[in-house]
Amino acid sequence: MKDQLKNNWKLFLMASLTLGLAPFNPPHILGKVQWILGGGAFIGAHPMQAKDWFDVLLHGSPWVLLLISIVLNLFALKTKNVPK
Repeated sequence: MKDQLKNNWKLFLMASLTLGLAPFNPPHILGKVQWILGGGAFIGAHPMQAKDWFDVLLHGSPWVLLLISIVLNLFALKTKNVPK
């Protein structure tokens, strides 16, 4: 599984740029992250519901997978270049 996460960075990048940012103007995930961090909690705003958390999971998972893949690839490069 670790190799699949490490080797599929192109797929994760494509998913992040399509599903992760959709709808594109403005990127939907940014609004949800602001809402979670408290920037969208203005007077009269309804709290995050189950569908909002599922939406964050759906739009955020490609970004998390891409980040994990990048970290694994960087760690593999670092250990490969370390002299023994």
